[in-house]
Amino acid sequence: MPRLPRATASFLQTLEEAFRSAGLTHSSVLLAVSGGGDSTALLLGTALVRERLGLTVEVATLDHGLRPESVDEVRAVERLAAQKDLVCHVRPLRLKPGPGVEARAREARYATLEVIRAERALAAIATAHTASDQAETLLMRLARGTSLRGATGIMPTRGKVVRPLLGLPREVVEAFLQEQGRAFARDPMNADPRYLRARIRHGVLPAFSEAVGYPVTERLASFARWAAEDDALLQAWAQTAWDRLRCAGGGLDAVGLRALELPLRRRVLARLLAEAGAGVDAATLGRVLGAVARGRSTTLTQGLQLRASGGLVRCVRAVDPVPAFEPLYLAGPGASGTLKGTGWHFEAREGAGGSGVLVLRLPEETCWPLTVRLRRPGDRLHGKGGSRKLQDVFVDLRVPAERRNLQPVVVDARGEVLWVPGVWMAPLEKVASRHSLWALPPGSSGGGGASL
Repeated sequence: MPRLPRATASFLQTLEEAFRSAGLTHSSVLLAVSGGGDSTALLLGTALVRERLGLTVEVATLDHGLRPESVDEVRAVERLAAQKDLVCHVRPLRLKPGPGVEARAREARYATLEVIRAERALAAIATAHTASDQAETLLMRLARGTSLRGATGIMPTRGKVVRPLLGLPREVVEAFLQEQGRAFARDPMNADPRYLRARIRHGVLPAFSEAVGYPVTERLASFARWAAEDDALLQAWAQTAWDRLRCAGGGLDAVGLRALELPLRRRVLARLLAEAGAGVDAATLGRVLGAVARGRSTTLTQGLQLRASGGLVRCVRAVDPVPAFEPLYLAGPGASGTLKGTGWHFEAREGAGGSGVLVLRLPEETCWPLTVRLRRPGDRLHGKGGSRKLQDVFVDLRVPAERRNLQPVVVDARGEVLWVPGVWMAPLEKVASRHSLWALPPGSSGGGGASL
């Protein structure tokens, strides 16, 4: 076998190793080919190594509809695929120029590629991102103030997408194309200074390399790879911490959270915010970390607050005034109903109650009708040791503030509080009757009665 030119040998070795690492030997792949240098090299190289890998290869080329030249570029990809005996799929995207075109184009590309992959039952999609793309992405994200996770840049594999050229700088890719005698299209958007990536590519990276005296692309790409490895380990530890600190009723154990090392605490809190639907950025995380340390609250986006109180750290809706829901009236034994707006269901009936049912035993002298309502200013609870404000009991029992405004309160015809289900009940000082008041909390399923 004749010895391969230097760039070709390096290119094919890297490409083959990447496909093997992705588990694609004796498998199938859809190549995303635009007609530019990187993707043209991906097509040519994959055609050369497919037999050794036992790889079934098909090609997809997408016309974004943003430049007149794109039609010719798509046809050139079709011709090259045909020369290499590869099935080629052509799809138009019909994008419109304007704000956010890069992001819109990226989203449309991946969506369309996935449709083709699924239709053809192929194992993966291969894109032609290189180490140069990785270095550019890293610098763009660092300039915007990224975290370690953002510094991981472009991942070698993500879902069904693999990037087998990620270990090669663009110079090696273009040297391979030169040795193959293959011309390729150049997208003018890649040189358009209106786009940050173009300014990084043609201005920042060359200046950086000149300043230090050697090419920095591969070193930056290596840093992104190492950052990805470190982040994967920290994310695994953060998952373990999340599982340990997550409380059954929602939120995180505050003491355990404060004991975490800062990198883990930050990741766990970022997940808490994200799962609640709040925005996550550096400034928000800084405020949240401070609130957790001091046991305070802080405002989030989407009308949310983070609260660190009562031994819990949780994201909640900002507390509104007590809603004016219509009270529920229970005229006597056998009466039942649901307190609208809360999901709490009540029945006055015989029996001890089933699983998930809260029960208040009623004395013979119960002063009917009973009223189920929400708390009111001045509500007091009367027991053997005197009376206390309901608000004070909520505080002592660490009832979350967001729960208090939807907590039912049961009073008799004289207005005396008999029961705050799940929180407090009046002591039974007289002869008990055969009847009890049953309460079924929202989302529960109780036994012992058909209506419950």
